[in-house]
Amino acid sequence: MPKYLFAASLTQSGLQGVLKEGGTSRREALKKTAESVGGTLEAFYFAFGGTDVYLIVDVPDAAAAAALSMTTTATGAVRVNTTVLITPEEMDEARTRGVEYRPPGA
Repeated sequence: MPKYLFAASLTQSGLQGVLKEGGTSRREALKKTAESVGGTLEAFYFAFGGTDVYLIVDVPDAAAAAALSMTTTATGAVRVNTTVLITPEEMDEARTRGVEYRPPGA
């Protein structure tokens, strides 16, 4: 199942929600959110800096990842950046694929 890294920045309302409910409550809520699209929550961490929350989620496909991102962002409590993660084995496969490419100006 594809893995995605969700990097989230909380808005004021999102931070107020964490202060009210606590961190473990947020993790449980997002575990259920991932499960609602057929996925699993592999990792959940709070952080300092521009990004407040990091999640690694396994979901069935890109549409499920997009649905998670759109639904959570639409609440206004969080801004989400999504990164597709690939395994070392997938990188090995990618390096062996033939690609036709011409650099600009070549």
